[in-house]
Amino acid sequence: MSDTVLIFDHAFLKHEAGRGHPENSSRLEAVIKGLKADSKTSSLPWIQPRPASEEEIQFNHTREYVNLVRRKSADGSSSLGFPDTGINAASWEAALAAAGAVLTGVDMVMQGRSTNAFCPVRPPGHHARPMMGMGFCLFNNVALGAWYAWEKYGLDRILIIDWDGHHGNGTQEAFYDYREVFFFSIHQDMWYPFTGKEYETGAGQGKGMTMNFPFPAWSNGNDILPSFTEHLVPAMEKYQPQLVLISAGFDGLKGDHLVRLGLAVEDFVLMTRIAMDIADKFAGKRLVSVLEGGYDPDGLSKCCTAHVRELMSA
Repeated sequence: MSDTVLIFDHAFLKHEAGRGHPENSSRLEAVIKGLKADSKTSSLPWIQPRPASEEEIQFNHTREYVNLVRRKSADGSSSLGFPDTGINAASWEAALAAAGAVLTGVDMVMQGRSTNAFCPVRPPGHHARPMMGMGFCLFNNVALGAWYAWEKYGLDRILIIDWDGHHGNGTQEAFYDYREVFFFSIHQDMWYPFTGKEYETGAGQGKGMTMNFPFPAWSNGNDILPSFTEHLVPAMEKYQPQLVLISAGFDGLKGDHLVRLGLAVEDFVLMTRIAMDIADKFAGKRLVSVLEGGYDPDGLSKCCTAHVRELMSA
């Protein structure tokens, strides 16, 4: 068994959202280069994922929306017609591969073939809603991973940690009234997509299963990390998740031009360690991390390498 695996498909590099778009293939190229150049992470196995099936995508998205993505990509359209959802002819294949990477990661940790997995995917996913894409996202990769773990492995306590600088509105919406998935998010307040208020805590059977921490612009690790240690950790003592999934966005890094937070690389390492400690205590160390945002290629590469180095310490 490998402790940590990297799950990657070259299809991710072929998706393009438009000329000059911040979510472009250079982001992922920088991540791959950094992981392969680092003395520690360079030894890790790279796993080719299977693509998600259309039926699996429909765990989280309507048939009509799935058909729309397939048709628009096949037609060579430049957009899905929703805000910030640029596409090209390769986007359908890339989106199925990105979702499939997370499903492959879930299989690997649930079947004991690895302890944890990092999926450097694109397009990202956490803004994608059941009937529409938005915010650079086509299919909600991490939500599909949770649905898959629930459907295939019968898990009924799954934790999703979203530390992207933008709130994962699509993920929250998917599980807002379910108790089987606990959604925890830190993000910049009063920023796209303008959701994720503290009072948004879930509904019905899911009441209390959503935990949002919006932070004002320029907040740093000293401001943000207590939300993990003082709120997430105690909540997990009660919830005791069987699997930990991370929406690992790194646009909260100081200097990223799409978010105005002040996190350092070391802060992401500490958040990774907290997530791993939760997985170690309750979930047999099972953890799958999925790339979301991060739009400074050099900073993103450094964050991903540090994140994976920490995952290797499991």
